[in-house]
Amino acid sequence: MLFKEMYHARKNTIDECLQLIKSGDHLICGLAASEPMTILESLHRLSEQNLDDILLTNTLPMGAYEFITNPKYSQMITVSSWFYTPVMRKSNHHPHITFQPNHLHRAMDKRLMATAGRRPVLLTTCAPMDRHGYLSLSIGNTYEKQLIQSGEALVILEVSSQFPRTFGDNQIHISQVDALVETERAIPCLPVNGINSYDERIGAFIAERIEDGSTIQLGIGGIPNAVAKALEVRNNLGIHTEMFTDGMVDLIEKGAVTNSRKTLRRDQSVCTFALGSEKLYRFLDDNPSVLFEQGCWTNNPAVIAQNYKMVSINTTIEVDFGGQCCSESLGYQQFSGTGGQADTAIGAQGSTGGKSFIALYSTAQITGANGEKKNISKIVPTLKPGAVVSLSRNDVDYVVTEYGVASLRGESIASRTKQLINIAHPDFREELLAEADKMNFL
Repeated sequence: MLFKEMYHARKNTIDECLQLIKSGDHLICGLAASEPMTILESLHRLSEQNLDDILLTNTLPMGAYEFITNPKYSQMITVSSWFYTPVMRKSNHHPHITFQPNHLHRAMDKRLMATAGRRPVLLTTCAPMDRHGYLSLSIGNTYEKQLIQSGEALVILEVSSQFPRTFGDNQIHISQVDALVETERAIPCLPVNGINSYDERIGAFIAERIEDGSTIQLGIGGIPNAVAKALEVRNNLGIHTEMFTDGMVDLIEKGAVTNSRKTLRRDQSVCTFALGSEKLYRFLDDNPSVLFEQGCWTNNPAVIAQNYKMVSINTTIEVDFGGQCCSESLGYQQFSGTGGQADTAIGAQGSTGGKSFIALYSTAQITGANGEKKNISKIVPTLKPGAVVSLSRNDVDYVVTEYGVASLRGESIASRTKQLINIAHPDFREELLAEADKMNFL
């Protein structure tokens, strides 16, 4: 059968795609902006087929879908997320919403083992088919290609002409697809975070410790954007990252990133997914200098460590005296996810000349029971009850606030405690010293 004939044979309506889903299936959605929003907006209508016991796994969901926000669907579907966004946080009290702990590079392997006996169904978005019969998975290859290659999954795609055609190990042949639906849906965009004075100070502390020729991993937000801005004066940087961002586009366009000194995929940037502005997506379209590789490879610490002078930059919510980093929960309340933080931090420290930075503001503002706002220290003696340790004290390297840098790799508890108190907000240092003395940490 010719490629075009194969394509048209798999072309369906939304309702026809929904008819392919059965009770007991395990639906796995593309990550973030790769999720097939047109399909997911209708997914609650599976209830009309009297289906039940459906499991859905998502990551960084972008839409407030009916099947997530409405508890009436709790008998039909359970939603387990690898990384929370506002819609998941708001719906977490519903009986059918739960969180799935993971390290990104092993997420799919472990999930398939845990759900053996269920038929996996991939729901994701791709760019249109090329003249050779291949479809690009576009801006998401964190686990999507890995699942397709397992040969176990029913593959249902949303094909949108608005999604960029990208390169890397993210091409699938039309013969690997079971069903598709065409849309003209635009890609969800994220506004580029502004940079405040705290971000600038933290960014400067980190950037001055990154040498020419280093390979970097960055996320999004004010602090990573400030780091990227400060790195514009560097030379011959490389990119090996989980997430490709607007800040990286700027570094490439200004000549700071050339990828010429990288160990792996020299002369090309490596990522697993992208999320950002329209400018970012335009840059990625038909751009062979950016490779979307599978997350099980890109985020494998043993692979990351092969890069010379690998540097990972991540953020956290709070850090205790021992260096434990809670990056994904507010006490026992899930806020986001581990993502690739541990993968990249451990991998970078295994690299020759590698470094890992964990950044945070020294304080946060909270609202008390009486409605009054007050500042609290994010450098703490112990993490809050129920707080998740996203990066263990054994794996922390540099911790950075707007007040300085604590170098914790290989240091004792006493040394770590002193250094962390030194980069805490001055208003809290005396109190923190008193607590450290009570704990016999000094």
